[in-house]
Amino acid sequence: MNLPDQTLAHLREVVAQPDLSNTPYEMVDFIGRGGMGAVYRVRDTRLDRHVALKVIDASPLAEARLLAQLEHPGIVPVYDAGTLADGRSYCAMRLVDGVRLDVFLLDEHTLSERLSLFEKICEAVAFAHNCGVIHRDLKPQNVMVGAFGEVVVLDWGVAMWKETETGNIAGTPKWMAPEQAAGGAVDPRTDIFALGLLLSEILGCSAPKPLAAIANKASSAEPEQRYASVELLLAELRRYQDRLRVFAYRESLGEKAVRFAARNSVLLLLLATYVAVRILLFFL
Repeated sequence: MNLPDQTLAHLREVVAQPDLSNTPYEMVDFIGRGGMGAVYRVRDTRLDRHVALKVIDASPLAEARLLAQLEHPGIVPVYDAGTLADGRSYCAMRLVDGVRLDVFLLDEHTLSERLSLFEKICEAVAFAHNCGVIHRDLKPQNVMVGAFGEVVVLDWGVAMWKETETGNIAGTPKWMAPEQAAGGAVDPRTDIFALGLLLSEILGCSAPKPLAAIANKASSAEPEQRYASVELLLAELRRYQDRLRVFAYRESLGEKAVRFAARNSVLLLLLATYVAVRILLFFL
């Protein structure tokens, strides 16, 4: 007997559901599945609150210990970790209500809103880098945008300490830096490569040329051509927003004039008013 695909998918999910019998958690519903495991909405019976329960085959302690060092509004915190009765491991984390970045970008948003969102992602990643942690799997599916504009970077399952030995290939192929895909040494510039791709995704095909140049520099194939730190990437974005020269983009003379006029519009207006009044007084 052939069962419909939808029925088969439901049966597979039922079979894969975690055994929560020896935990303080009660199943509510299934949230989603990723490369590192499945995530469920559960109720913590001790505190009567809903949390996200990530169930994986590997030990959760490495991810839980790593996340415990990263207390930042843009990084989801871990509440608990352990082993289920069925032998699988789990991490209980804060449940983030919102939409994934790829879904969020389907709606219309101003350039200012998009840049603000990207800056929040960068701030969380920069904080992790300053704590010695590299994410290694930055992509729209691992960024959640909340109802009030909060941005949270998720899924630190393949994250690593800067000083950890490399050689293993982990991450999502489309978003991997070349050195990461080759199993080579990784450092903060590996995440900066993914941030450059994220910036291109967030800006869309109609991005202003200076911003497109920033994204291209960040996602250069050669690590030496990228920004050396997330802070430098953020500084370039803020130079653009302040109508200052963007170092990654070579302006034409006309573009320099337009940028100068936009940055000094009040001064130019006062100067034009002064000249107009002097001319008027001369003729009177």
